[in-house]
Order: sequence, then C-alpha cells, then structure tokens
Amino acid sequence: MSVISRVFHSIAICAAAAFFSASPAASQTLDTTRELVIGVKDAPPFAMKSADGEWTGLSIELWEKIARELNLKYRFVEAATVQELLDSTEAKKFDAGLGALTVTAEREQRVDFTQSFYVTGLGIAVPTVSSMSWVPIVRAMTSFGFLQAVIGLLGLALLAGVLMWLFERRENEDFGGSLKKGLTSSVWWSTLAMTQRTRADTGPKTTAGRIVGIVWMIASIIAIAIFTAGITSLLTTKQLQGLVHSVDDLRSVRVGTVKDTAADGTLLKMRIKHRSYATANEGLSALRRGAIDAFVFDKALLAWTIRQNYSSVLQLLDTTFDPQNYAFVLPNGSPLRKPVTVALLSATQSGWWKEASFRYLGTKE
Repeated sequence: MSVISRVFHSIAICAAAAFFSASPAASQTLDTTRELVIGVKDAPPFAMKSADGEWTGLSIELWEKIARELNLKYRFVEAATVQELLDSTEAKKFDAGLGALTVTAEREQRVDFTQSFYVTGLGIAVPTVSSMSWVPIVRAMTSFGFLQAVIGLLGLALLAGVLMWLFERRENEDFGGSLKKGLTSSVWWSTLAMTQRTRADTGPKTTAGRIVGIVWMIASIIAIAIFTAGITSLLTTKQLQGLVHSVDDLRSVRVGTVKDTAADGTLLKMRIKHRSYATANEGLSALRRGAIDAFVFDKALLAWTIRQNYSSVLQLLDTTFDPQNYAFVLPNGSPLRKPVTVALLSATQSGWWKEASFRYLGTKE
C-alpha cells in the first residue's frame, strides 16, 4: 500500500470513529452513579403507598428487581394523576414512570415505553343485585320496549273494535247510534273481550261480527300470553342480572370512569356518554350510592379495589373488552430503555414473576 493510500485509510478510520462516538446511540450510556427520579402513580395492587410513605405493589417489586440487577440508584416521587406522570416523564423531570400505565398510540407519540409486563383489559363494575330492589323493575316497566308492547296491544284492540262497529252498527243497537257512541262501544267491547271480561248479553249479532269476535278472542288470548311471557322474562332478567350484563348495555345506562385514562378515551371512541371521576374509589363510591349504574376501568384494578373495599355491595362482570398492555414509561431517547426492557423480560419470564403475580392478583401470569 502506498504512503498516500495509507494516509487516506487512516483519515477514514479516524472519521468513522469520530462519527460513531458522536452519534446519539453511542453517547447514551447508562450512568449508574446518578440517582434516578422515578415517578409513581398510586394504582393498587400495582403501586400502593403505605402510611409511612413506603411504596409496595407488583410494579414496584418489578422495578426494584430490575434496579438491583442493573445496579441503579433511585428515589420515588409520587404523581397525583396519570396525566401528571406522563407530562413529567415527557419533560424529563422523571427518568421513568411506574404504576398501571396503559400503552396507547397517542402516548407513544410523546414518550417511550418498555416491553409490556402485564396484559389486561377494561372491566365493568355494577351493584350487587338485591332481590328486594325495585329499580330494575321500574326501569323495565318504563322502557321503550314495554311501551311498544302496550301500544301494540291497544292497536289490536282498536282494530278489532272498528271492524266490529262496521259489521254491527246497523243490526245491533249496542254498537249503533252516533259515530262516537258506536265506535267507543265497539272498542270497549274488544277491550273487554281481550281481557276475558265480556258479558253474554252484550256482543255481536251478525254472522260477520261473530266471526270477527271469535277471531279476536282467540288472537287476544295468544297476544296476551306472548305479552305476559315477554314482560315476565324481561323483569326476571333485570331482577336477577341487573341493568348491565354486557358492553352493549352501557349505551342505555349511566356510566362512570376515571378522567384522562385509557378507559376514558375508549368510552369516548365508542360514543358512550359517561361521567368522569378523579379516582377509581370516587367512581365506585358513586356506583354504590346509585349515582351511576356501571363503572368502567382497568379490570385488574377494579378487581382489587372491589375485593378490598366493596365486596358486599359491588361486583365485577365476567367480561373484558378493549385489551390493554401495562408497561413502564420513559422519556424519548432514554438510555434506560434497552437495559430495563431486557431485565424486565428476564424477570417476567421467571418463576419469581409468577409468585409475585399470585400474591397481588391471585392469578399466575
């Protein structure tokens, strides 16, 4: 190799070394000497603050295990809301954020997330149905479906009465006279026939009228039976299962959720009207008082809170919708992302994670 070639080769090597050493990926090394500020949002059983200020929970234990493995120094700082936690992490006031944070596309545009460590979804909390509750019955009796059934029966009675008047008005004085008297008498007779309350001395005398009467009496028995069976089934369902037993029922009842959460966003996308509360406990208290009919929130958090504080008055429906992934949140470009994610995957694939999940959630992940 000539002298000139060697010179150019050396220059190229130096330039490449300078480029890679100045690149962001190379410059972002993990500093284990600096104390990290870790934001935490209270979200039992993933993050819970005791009376003496100590933090416990599934997310807390997972972070502590990762920090020990990576030899990280840190301190916890509480965030009042999820929005505050995300904003502070985006502004790099927090080096990481813990709790029960759902990964969404909107949030991913602002911050980074580690690999998810827990998969859940939205759950629906409802009052425990009481056998003495009249609320479901009253609402069923004033529902649009009940009104439709009543109008349908009245319409059939009116039709039978008009036909009876047309055939009997000239031959039967009971249905004769003026238009008003004849129609009201015939409709009254059809209503009595429908309820099996007619008298033998009052009724059609013409052949056509008697045929209409026979058909109407048989048809009214069937109509009343169908109506009674439908109402009985509706009232039994409402009484035993309550007002809500599926996601579709949320559109016709009073719904609540926690403000500025993934559940709040999901209900908005589904165009389900709802009330927003500051915390899950506040919303569940409103549900217990009867201010709302259903409360929607992360199912794992609902299950824990109901089991701890509302087990005798509230219940969690056996349904899950809008799957969600929990992860740790990091500022964009954080040097913690790669090592923390690797340590997180290692921890959640171990027997330790199954044991910790069972202690806090009662299930083995």
